[in-house]
Amino acid sequence: MTFDSPAVTVAFTLNGRPARVVTQPLRRLTQVLREDLGLRGTKVGCDAGDCGACTVLLDGEPVCACMVHAGRLDGATVETVEGLARDGVPDALQSAFLRLGAAQCGICTPGMLMSASALLRRNARPTEAEVKDALGGVLCRCTGYSKIVQAVMAAGGALPEAARAEAGQAVGARLDRVDGLPKVLGTDLFGDDFPPADALTVRVVRSPHHHCAVKLGDVESWRRAHPGVEAVLTADDIPGRNCFGVIPPLADQPVFARTRCRFKGEAVAAIVGPAAVVEALDLSDFPVTWTEKPALLTPEAALAEGAEAVHPERPGNVLVRGLVRRGEPETALAADDVVTVSGTYSTGFIEHAYIEPEAGWARRIGDRLEIAACTQAPYMDRDDTAAIMGLAPEAVRILPTSVGGGFGSKLDLSVQPYLALAAWVTGKPARMAYTRPESMATTTKRHPARITATVVATRDGKLAGMTFHGTFNTGAYASWGPTVANRVPVHASGPYLHPAYECRSVAVHTHCAPAGAFRGFGVPQSAVAQETLFDELADAVGLDPLEFRLRNALTNGQPTVTGQVFAQGVGIRACFEALRPAWEKARAAADAFNAASDGRTRRGVGVAGMWYGCGNTSLPNPSTIRVGLKADGTLVLHQGAVDIGQGSNTVITQICADALGLPVERFTLVGADTDATPDAGKTSASRQTFVTGKAAFLAGRALRAAILQRLNARDDSRLDLDGTCLRAGDRELDLTTLEADANGFVLKAEETFDPPTAPLDENGQGEPYAAFGWGAHVAEVEVDTELGRVFVRKLTCAHDVGRAVNPTLIEGQVEGGSAQGLGLALMEEFIPGRTENLHDYLIPTVGDMPEVETILVEDPDAHGPYGAKGIGEQVLIPTAPAILNAIRHATGVLIRDLPATPDRVRAAIKGRG
Repeated sequence: MTFDSPAVTVAFTLNGRPARVVTQPLRRLTQVLREDLGLRGTKVGCDAGDCGACTVLLDGEPVCACMVHAGRLDGATVETVEGLARDGVPDALQSAFLRLGAAQCGICTPGMLMSASALLRRNARPTEAEVKDALGGVLCRCTGYSKIVQAVMAAGGALPEAARAEAGQAVGARLDRVDGLPKVLGTDLFGDDFPPADALTVRVVRSPHHHCAVKLGDVESWRRAHPGVEAVLTADDIPGRNCFGVIPPLADQPVFARTRCRFKGEAVAAIVGPAAVVEALDLSDFPVTWTEKPALLTPEAALAEGAEAVHPERPGNVLVRGLVRRGEPETALAADDVVTVSGTYSTGFIEHAYIEPEAGWARRIGDRLEIAACTQAPYMDRDDTAAIMGLAPEAVRILPTSVGGGFGSKLDLSVQPYLALAAWVTGKPARMAYTRPESMATTTKRHPARITATVVATRDGKLAGMTFHGTFNTGAYASWGPTVANRVPVHASGPYLHPAYECRSVAVHTHCAPAGAFRGFGVPQSAVAQETLFDELADAVGLDPLEFRLRNALTNGQPTVTGQVFAQGVGIRACFEALRPAWEKARAAADAFNAASDGRTRRGVGVAGMWYGCGNTSLPNPSTIRVGLKADGTLVLHQGAVDIGQGSNTVITQICADALGLPVERFTLVGADTDATPDAGKTSASRQTFVTGKAAFLAGRALRAAILQRLNARDDSRLDLDGTCLRAGDRELDLTTLEADANGFVLKAEETFDPPTAPLDENGQGEPYAAFGWGAHVAEVEVDTELGRVFVRKLTCAHDVGRAVNPTLIEGQVEGGSAQGLGLALMEEFIPGRTENLHDYLIPTVGDMPEVETILVEDPDAHGPYGAKGIGEQVLIPTAPAILNAIRHATGVLIRDLPATPDRVRAAIKGRG
C-alpha cells in the first residue's frame, strides 16, 4: 500500500547500526525493511496485524511491522531477525529453535523469534504460561506450538548437543533439519523474498460476486489512460488453452473468465506495471460490467430440481461419484439381533490458512519461461503452465521456493499463470504476491460435507454392517474433487473389520471457491461421523469405547472394505493398546472430577482411530531420485520432493545416507528444480517418506553397488570419502581419475519407486494403496456448561509410522496436525464472502493448544524404506472425533454440526435439559 504524500527522510537505528531512508511517512515498516532496505527476514502474512509474522522490536517492544508507519521511525531503534545472529552464528534462541524442531516451514519463525527475544530480555527463565502469553500474537499453522514453547524455555539453559549419526545409523536419529539453519536465521527464501530488482508487479481484477455475467470494455484505452501500466491481460492474450486443473481430464478452471464468473474472486484480467503504479490504482473505473446472477452456494441448492447448471456440460451439477461396496449391508441392517445407530453430520469449508500467501516471480529467457513460486507440485505446475502458454513442457522451468505452509492448497496453480503471461507478453520479469483476503477468497478449501451414516453391531460388540453417504461441496471447479470422492468411500469404514459395507459419495458443483486437497482428502470429515457413531454403538452394546475399537480393529490377514489383505504392517491394534494407560488414567480422573464438580464444569475423555492410504488411490504414483559423486568428492542428492515444512529434505537424506553407507553431513542437497532434479512427484497424500524415501533408498543402494563393483570390494565393506579419495574397506579410488558425465558425476545412480496398487472395480474392490498409516488419539477436555466453551486439556496420540526415520520431525507433524484437528473440531469455518482474513477466520493460537504427547509405534511395512510409512496427513484425522467424543463423555451431548462453537455446545446442552 502506498500513499500520494511527500517523501521524508527518516533516520533510525537498525540492528545496532545507523539507517536512513527516504520514504513516504505512511509507508508500512514491512515495506521499508523488505523493499527499501532488502531485509526480507521479516515476513508478510496478512498486512493487518493478525498473524504476527512481521513482528520486529521497536524500541525493544514487539510490534507488527505491517501496522507501523515509516513516519514513526525517526530516532527509533528497530531490531529484526537478521540482527539476532552474529556472523552467521545463531544465538541461543535460534539454536534452541533448530535443535528442538521449532521451525517447520519457517515462515512464522522470524516473528516467533522476535517476540520471544523480547520476553527473554525481560525474563531469562520464563514459565510456560509467560511464554505462551508472549507468543500469543504470532500465528503458526505447522507446528502446533509445542516445540516453539519448549525452545523458548530451553534457550536460557544448556541445549542438548546436536545429534550425530555414524554411517549407516542416520535412520532413527533426531538429526537437525538439513535445511533448518536458514529458517532460524531468517535467510530462507520464500515466494516473495527474492524477485528480480526490475520486476513488474501483477495485480488481478476479480469478480465481486459469487456468480455473475461479465463483460469487458475497452481495456486498451483504459491502459493508455493510466500512465505506467504496461499491459492489461485477458483471456484473449492466452496463447494456449485458457484452463487448468490438477486432474487433466477434468481441467476446467479458466485463467481468466470470459463471459461468466462462477465464484467470488474469480479472475477476469490482470494489470501489469511498476509496483508504485499498479498498487496505487483505483480499479473502480476499470472497464468491466458485472451482472450479478443467482448463486448456488450449497449442494442442496445445486441439486434441487430445476437448478441452473454451474457447468452446462455437467447437467445436474454432479462432478463425480464414488462407491465402495462389500457384502450385503442391507441384510445386516435389517437383522433382528443387532444394535443400530445412525446420524447426520455436517462440516463447513475449512481454510488452509498457511501464513505465507501465494507468491512468486517469473521471467522470459528467449523462448523459455522461468517461474519461481511456492508450490507443492513443480512438475504438475510446469506441465499445466506450459499448456496455458502453448509451449512444450521443457520450455517452462519451475523453481520452487521455500514454502510457508501448503497442506494441499499449493498443489493447485495460483500465481503461476499470471506471472508466466505477464513475463511473456512484456518481456520483463514479473512478480506477484496475493494479499491475505485474495488468498483466502480464491484458493482451494477443505470440502464441506453432509454425511448420513448407519452402523450396526451384534450384541456382543462385533461390527455387522455399515452404510454411509457423503455429499461434498466441490465448489465451482474440479480441483481435487474426484480424489476426495474416491478416497472417502475407501476410508469411511475406519480401520476396522466390516463384514458388510456400502459407502457412496458425491462431489457437487456450486458457486463457491473450488474445494481441493487439505490434509486428508475428505477423510477427516468421514472420520467425524464414523468415529462418533462408534462411541454411541459402544454405549449401546455396553462396551468401553476403547475396548469396542480393539474388538473390531483390523489385523494382519483380514480384508479391508475394498477386499485388500495385508500380511504385515497393520498397526492399528498396537496404537490402541499404546493408548490404554493414558485412556484408563484419564477416564478415571474425569469421572472423579465430575463426581466432585458443582456441575458447571465437566470433564470428558474421548478416543478415535484412523487409517490413511499412502499415495494416490489405485493410480501410478512414482518418484525418482538421483544421487552421485563428483570428481572433487562432492556427494550430491538431487531431491525433487518439495519440503513444505514436514521435513522431507531431511528424512530423504537420512534414508539415502544409510542405504549408501556415508554420513548425512557429506551430502549436498539439490532441491526441486524441473531443469535439474528428476520428478519426485507432488507433496501430498503422505507419500514423500514412503514413496520418494523408497526411491532414495534404492538410489543409495544402487550407488553403493556401483562403488563396490568399481573397487571390486566386498558387499559389507565400509565406505569412506576423504576429499577425492573414495575407500571401500581396504580398496581406494581417486575420483579425479574418472570421467564425468553431463551432470558432472563420475559415479551416480538414479532410481524410481512406484508403489504396487491395483484398480478398483465397479464395487470399489481392489488394492488402492500399497500401505496405510494407522493411528489413534485420546482427547481430554473440560467443558463450561454455562458458556458452552470447550477447553482441550491434553491430547495423547499414538501413530504407527513403520519406522521413525526422525522422531523429532514426526513429533512436530503430530503436534501440528493435532492443532489443525482441534481447529476443525472447535472453531474453524470459512464462509465465502465473509471470513476472508485471519481476524474473522479463527485458527488455534498458542493459548488454544494443550499438551500433546506422542507415542510412536513401529510396525514396519515391507514396501517402505526401512519399513517407514507416511505420517503428514494421518495426524489430523482422529483429533476432531476424539474431541467430540470427549465432549459427549463430559456432557452427554454429541455435536454433529462442526465446528463445536460455544453457542452450538450451549444450545445442545440446553436442548438436552
